[in-house]
Amino acid sequence: MNILVIDGQGGGLGKQLVTAMKAAYPEVEITAVGTNSMATNVMLKAGADNAATGENAVVVGCRKADIIVGPIGMVIADALLGEITPRMAAAVGQSNAKRIMIPISHCNNLIAGIPDQPVSRLVQSAVEQLKKIIN
Repeated sequence: MNILVIDGQGGGLGKQLVTAMKAAYPEVEITAVGTNSMATNVMLKAGADNAATGENAVVVGCRKADIIVGPIGMVIADALLGEITPRMAAAVGQSNAKRIMIPISHCNNLIAGIPDQPVSRLVQSAVEQLKKIIN
């Protein structure tokens, strides 16, 4: 099982995702791809098995992933303060992998019907979705 975690900016969400997923499923292989080197390093230190940075790493990672996890902005061009390129968004959206998207409202992308929740609760929900897919 290959899980791709995508994050940008400071990598805080990705760090929490990697930590929680490794705690629940230590045997899964997690590849962390940051839109910048800071996000990549934070996720690698959290326990990701592999890590890379940038647009091409997202595109290649999406081809190899069974599951892609990250903020909902990963499928919106110019999201995460412009860190998500159109090519990245298309790669995530067109991937055959299952996608677990964290509903975080940022950069003029508002998610209706989802109450504000602490990031820790969103991460817990993502791990619950991962369990449904793996089991």
